[in-house]
Amino acid sequence: MTDPVEALRNGKPIVMPFDTVYGLAADPFREEPTRRLYELKGRDQTEPSALVACDFDHLLECVPEIDGRAMSLARLLLPGPVTLVLPNPARRFRWLTGTNPEAIGVRVPDFDGPGAEVLARVGALVATSANHPGGPDPKRLDEVSEDIREGAGAVVEGGELPGSPSTVIDLSGMKPRILRDGALPAEEALRRLGAAVRSG
Repeated sequence: MTDPVEALRNGKPIVMPFDTVYGLAADPFREEPTRRLYELKGRDQTEPSALVACDFDHLLECVPEIDGRAMSLARLLLPGPVTLVLPNPARRFRWLTGTNPEAIGVRVPDFDGPGAEVLARVGALVATSANHPGGPDPKRLDEVSEDIREGAGAVVEGGELPGSPSTVIDLSGMKPRILRDGALPAEEALRRLGAAVRSG
């Protein structure tokens, strides 16, 4: 069986469990692996994908321009089942930011098991759900399309997952905006952010 980290280093996307659903992941530091991920998923290159870091400190190493306000808000929600859209003034990781390089989606999952082990070994990934556009989010490995599993460089089994995708929150403007309700209820996310936003 191919080691998933070896597959990632060879530029191949892998299927692996996250804290929410099964995802397609690739090396985020090079453009070609991200393009391969998009091709396997059938996703348009104009769509953004998330940069997923093993912990908050590593996220700051990847995107050091995250400013005080965005950092303070992000710490209220990360780690957790959320994707945060943050300002990206240095336009880092342009191949995964879609049509808006001034913003970047980031995640720091709160999980353990085989998926967490892979992420800890590489530090960061580009990731999206392991489905075709518009398809259901897979909570079990056998729900991932056969062509995606066969096209991946490695497949990591992680049992049954919660099955709700991450909640997507845009923190790049003056007020938080919920772009997708998901694993963390929008009301709870806004409650956590509320006091900081009001005081800021």
